[in-house]
Amino acid sequence: MKIVGPAVEEGVIDIMEIMRRLPHRPPFLLIDRAENFTPNVSITGIKQVTVNEPFFAGHFPGAPVMPGVLIVEAMAQTGGLLMSKTWDVDTSGKIILFMSVDNCRFRSPVRPGDELRLEVEVVKARGDIVKFKGRGMVRGKLAAECEFAAMMVETPQ
Repeated sequence: MKIVGPAVEEGVIDIMEIMRRLPHRPPFLLIDRAENFTPNVSITGIKQVTVNEPFFAGHFPGAPVMPGVLIVEAMAQTGGLLMSKTWDVDTSGKIILFMSVDNCRFRSPVRPGDELRLEVEVVKARGDIVKFKGRGMVRGKLAAECEFAAMMVETPQ
């Protein structure tokens, strides 16, 4: 008997591939899938925000809001996925690290039940450093935006 996994839509990067390409693990892995991948250009990460997220217990009881810093981290993970898939990074020997964040703005809250769409595009790439522009969208409305950079480095042995 052959066991078949869940069907994967064409052009969608599923959670299994994300976990092969990024070192993050739950509860700190903040993207569930990705789509619209164009090498060296752009990607859209998707986070299904549920009431079970561990940060909602304290942020804020009775009025849960996803912390802005975690929205930015989700954008950074999406950018890291774009780099890893574009360059086909050997994750046993290299890691992609967040370097900087600029011009960060939070426009509307992200709450349980929301689908957070993380639209990330490459602004500039030079060697092992990439600068990105990211937007977090909920139901077509801008929730957050920023510019950020990441670099690929050798994993310490």
